[in-house]
Amino acid sequence: MQEARPRGLTAGLDPAAAGAEIHELARRLMPIPRSLTGDGVRETLRIVGELVPLAVTEVPTGTPVFDWTAPREWNVAEAWIADASGRRIVDWRESNLRLLGYSRPVRERLKGAELDERLYSLPDRIPYRTAYWADTWGFCVTEEERRAIRPDEEYEVCIDARLEDGHLTYAEALLPGESEEEVLLSTYVCHPSLANDNVSGIALLAVLGARLVERRLHRSHRLLFSPGTLGPLAWLSRSLERLDRIRGGMVVACVGDPGPLRYKRSRGGDTAVDRAAAYVLRGRPGSLVEDFVPWGGDERQFCSPGFDLPVGALTRTPHGLFPEYHSSADDLDLITAESLGDSLAATLEILDVLEGDRTYVSRNPYGEPQLGRRGLYREVSSGAPREEESFQRAILWVLNLADGGHSLLDVAERADLPFGVVADAAAALLDADLLEERP
Repeated sequence: MQEARPRGLTAGLDPAAAGAEIHELARRLMPIPRSLTGDGVRETLRIVGELVPLAVTEVPTGTPVFDWTAPREWNVAEAWIADASGRRIVDWRESNLRLLGYSRPVRERLKGAELDERLYSLPDRIPYRTAYWADTWGFCVTEEERRAIRPDEEYEVCIDARLEDGHLTYAEALLPGESEEEVLLSTYVCHPSLANDNVSGIALLAVLGARLVERRLHRSHRLLFSPGTLGPLAWLSRSLERLDRIRGGMVVACVGDPGPLRYKRSRGGDTAVDRAAAYVLRGRPGSLVEDFVPWGGDERQFCSPGFDLPVGALTRTPHGLFPEYHSSADDLDLITAESLGDSLAATLEILDVLEGDRTYVSRNPYGEPQLGRRGLYREVSSGAPREEESFQRAILWVLNLADGGHSLLDVAERADLPFGVVADAAAALLDADLLEERP
């Protein structure tokens, strides 16, 4: 009997080593001052480009993007608050979460009571706050730091920032396969020093891309790194003529914390990627599969009714549901190499199902073909290794469901067998000229 052959995108994967690689890349990306636009986004994309070939797109300020407009570009040189003695009590260089995102330039002196109106705080941590569309400024502090501001004392505020016409920047990597059909993987690059949300997604997708570059692919895979909401919309507006190539996709974010894996279905709810993700995650204890809702991450852009693309979302603990969310507590200690490696393995397993799912028709449908003379039969006994039993059962299931109406995922679901074993069985039957692929 022919043995199962190693195959697929997970072949040779060491999740522990891959997780350590992702965590190290996250450590490198963590300090970069990212925002909706600006040089921090470009620096992030430059580093990602060291692992996977990227095409960078710059969208000029004022460009219409459906119902939105590309915003002004924001870059910060320095930002601080100093007390009357000149001591800096808040400094953006110590943490880029300190400054309210998109704060306008400011240099003035004001009383502590006035300054307090410009402060945002949380107990024991620095909050992350933005004001992309408001003409304002502010700083983020802990509540202890806020209480230390004396209402009648004078403080000096400096925000040395440029808020001017520039560009919205995103990048994509197209990894060509045998087919022009595409799998889309997207993550957002607009959050600054927040490890799980979303340095984890950027680093994982970069390492995944480096792995895909080395693989032979059936479908083409497109990796999109863009600022949240506006980035996907800008990419969609420039990709209208090729969106019909997308056969499945996922937004990958918040994938480094210790929580269980969670998949959010696409708007369609039963697309190929929804079925593949549900199949993979059902083998992982504690994992969750949830229905689509029109809030969350960038999946809501891809799944808006005008596009209705088959794109779901893969996370561990999603946006807003972990206590460290949008604060300085979302640091590198929150994400682990173990979780990152597990998230990468799950992503690759889902892609493996999308890559390998085929529908076949038997060339010998009248009764069971003689498998022994083709080296495909071994008597199943209680002493047979479990892998051999699974492969033998997969052979019989694939043959029985090779009627042109059942895909390999259908077989794997019905037979309760690993998809890789089913795909290996189909490959062996194809080699023996017992199957033909349905176009």
